[in-house]
Amino acid sequence: MSILSNTTNTTPIAVQRSTRLFARGMQVINNFVAAIIAQRERQANLAILRTFSDRELRDIGIARGQIVAGLAEAAKERTALQRLLAQRYPSNR
Repeated sequence: MSILSNTTNTTPIAVQRSTRLFARGMQVINNFVAAIIAQRERQANLAILRTFSDRELRDIGIARGQIVAGLAEAAKERTALQRLLAQRYPSNR
């Protein structure tokens, strides 16, 4: 019988822990970057909508007073959908 047939897991626990910790850190960084991108996207959309005339806004079904409230509502809906997807399809952590 050889020595190799008796070993099941040769990875040290410290390496496994540090790998998990690194993966969690990367997930935190990814979430942070995604939040910044979403914020910039909202700012860009708001800037574009503010340049529209009242008639153009009416054509797309938005009143001038609804711009900020509408974007906030859309952001909440998007966050809820992302959470739902994360629950249905969890990433390997």
